[in-house]
Amino acid sequence: MTTFVDRVVLHMQAGDGGHGCVSIHREKFKPFGGPDGGNGGHGGSVSLVVDAQVTTLLDFHFRPHLKAENGKGGAGSNRDGANGRDLVIKVPNGTVVQSLDGEVLADMVGVGTTFEAARGGRGGRGNASLANARRKAPGFAELGEPGDRLDVVLELKSVADVGLVGFPSAGKSSLISVISAAKPKIADYPFTTLVPNLGVVRVDNHTFTVADVPGLIPGAASGKGLGLEFLRHVERCAVLVHVVDTATLEPGRDPLADIDAIESELSQYGGLADRPRLVALNKVDVPDGKDLADIVRPDLEARGLRVFDVSTATREGLRELTYAMAELVEQGRQAAPPAEPTRIVIRPKAVDDAGFTIEAEPDGSYTVRGSRPERWVKQTNFDNDEAVGYLADRLARLGVEEKLAKAGAQAGDLVRIGEREFDWQPTLYAGVDFVPGNRGTDVRLEEKSNRPSASDRLAARKARRVRPEDEVEAAPAAEADVE
Repeated sequence: MTTFVDRVVLHMQAGDGGHGCVSIHREKFKPFGGPDGGNGGHGGSVSLVVDAQVTTLLDFHFRPHLKAENGKGGAGSNRDGANGRDLVIKVPNGTVVQSLDGEVLADMVGVGTTFEAARGGRGGRGNASLANARRKAPGFAELGEPGDRLDVVLELKSVADVGLVGFPSAGKSSLISVISAAKPKIADYPFTTLVPNLGVVRVDNHTFTVADVPGLIPGAASGKGLGLEFLRHVERCAVLVHVVDTATLEPGRDPLADIDAIESELSQYGGLADRPRLVALNKVDVPDGKDLADIVRPDLEARGLRVFDVSTATREGLRELTYAMAELVEQGRQAAPPAEPTRIVIRPKAVDDAGFTIEAEPDGSYTVRGSRPERWVKQTNFDNDEAVGYLADRLARLGVEEKLAKAGAQAGDLVRIGEREFDWQPTLYAGVDFVPGNRGTDVRLEEKSNRPSASDRLAARKARRVRPEDEVEAAPAAEADVE
């Protein structure tokens, strides 16, 4: 059974906002007391938070679909709906959140780090909140806004100070078991370690973590063996330690060739060239291993590497190796830039930013893009004529109708806003044309209004700015008489 998972695909769905309520207050001797429909509650959001007690993504491997609670609908007597509860997902330290196309959305390092992945939808307003001086008793309410829906990839990159790399059966698991309290599986066959192991090492006043990465083989960076799945776990390590088996009986294997092969894979993976290296020549308790270590040590030191003869069986050389690890880790911590609080960046909108854009499509239709128009369309109940008229009023006040006319739209042209398509009829205009009627109806949708459309008003405005032809012809004659 799988006990460790470091990559999963999550299907997240934030809660939908609750619908607003349409209600009229009624009581004895007061049959029409005005609108009292409450607002809908906001939908719950989906957030990720780093928890120190979580070390794997195994839970999400079996439960990849996550959904927050929806907001409750409003009710009469000005009762607002309850907000949906947020869904908080606990993830291991070092989790990277990516989109399906590989874009990094968040790099979650540090206990308590929080990332809101999917935002809940807004609750719709009830008719009590929509009432104004002209529309005293609205016969409609806003629908709740749908919550965000997205798929993300979670990848776990272990947060360790030192990474142990090497061929299978080189003794990495044995090494981490004797220098820390970690108890990895140890056996005398290759690929015993199938998951990364973390151990905490204490040397005098220094404490650091060591990661035992599953064995690498040539071709690991291109997907061979287990290396491609676990090379990501050494990305955050400040120090890399080559654990070399000096007593191997495999033909064609020697410490220099092993280190060259591992370095080639690390180079192909990328991003690890600046990490300091140490070399641990393991199994020197074996006579042949000790002799081979003495032979290759000068060549390794000539490359600028610090070499240590160690034996996990007799614990020879482990003290010197752990002190060298602690020294390099401390140097890396001192060289790291000091942590700074997150800066709050404020990006004000441009003065001429209308909040939406209009694009003319090749098929002759027009697409309106903008957060507010798209949100308003989602909140509109298109089965209610009064709600549709209210949407037209809002879009007109925002300037959508005027910009469509300037863009060349004609009556009957197809206009898209979000997922909705309309046959544009530029006869609806916010303000004096609205005459309250029966609740849930709008007379402007029942018959064509006599008010000039936006395109007609624009053409008339341009015509007023042009001088008549008789005035243009009379102007040169008048100037000649003056001379």
